Amino acid sequence: MNSEFAVRPMRPGELELVLEWARQEGWNPGLDDSLAFHDADPSGFFVGAVGEVPVGSISVVKYGDEFAFLGLYIVHPDFRGKGYGKAIWNAGMASAEGRAIGLDGVEAQQPSYRKAGFEPAYKTIRFGGVATSVPSSPLTAQAVTDKTDGIVRYDASIFPAARPEFVSAWCTSRKGRRSAVVRKSGKIRGYGTIRRCYEGYKIGPLFAADADTAAALMAQLITEADGAQVFIDVPEDNKDGLALAESIGLVPVLETMRMYRGKAPSIPLRNVYGVTTLELG
Repeated sequence: MNSEFAVRPMRPGELELVLEWARQEGWNPGLDDSLAFHDADPSGFFVGAVGEVPVGSISVVKYGDEFAFLGLYIVHPDFRGKGYGKAIWNAGMASAEGRAIGLDGVEAQQPSYRKAGFEPAYKTIRFGGVATSVPSSPLTAQAVTDKTDGIVRYDASIFPAARPEFVSAWCTSRKGRRSAVVRKSGKIRGYGTIRRCYEGYKIGPLFAADADTAAALMAQLITEADGAQVFIDVPEDNKDGLALAESIGLVPVLETMRMYRGKAPSIPLRNVYGVTTLELG
């Protein structure tokens, strides 16, 4: 290992560089993900660098004192096989000491994660394609404007921890990004976000109280794609979520496994019709 190598917090602009690496790996991040990612936990992003040259990365975003989520673990192809990845991994894991840590791993990497103490919890299936129909629902979704307090509280009832800064940034409407919410008798029943990615659009999260709510959100969100490809990551245990994705013409394109080191949080998967993002949970 080069003596000039060190792991340090990301500097301004480096998260955008790492997301470009993620694009090159085929992970297809959102075009403006860095804004909300950074707000989730400004201290949760690291690079390994040789001198001033970043060669690898990891994110271990901390959600409070009990839970963290690991993602963006990448070593640039030009620098693999030199021991940098292990050093980056160790630094990232140490930053969340004392917390349960989650990640979403592709099949090829799952044995390595098991060796590191991660245990499988449930499978997630990514569906993709051009939506060929719009789901019907007796409910109607509305666009999210600038007030997200209620959504933050609703999100915290499903995600393992409160993440107010992230949700506020994630749900801010701008070009290529739209969020929608369903309310019934003034109470939030679900919400979702669609965002422009390097390839098509991704929907996530899609959190809903029931199938009708999820269908109303889906019907509102897919209009943003305007005929482009749409992707959504659905927990395999949510059969209504799988059926919803299939009903609009999407097909399975990728499988990952949610894994945890430490006590796995209790997540109501019946309400998770779409994971927020495989990078941040």
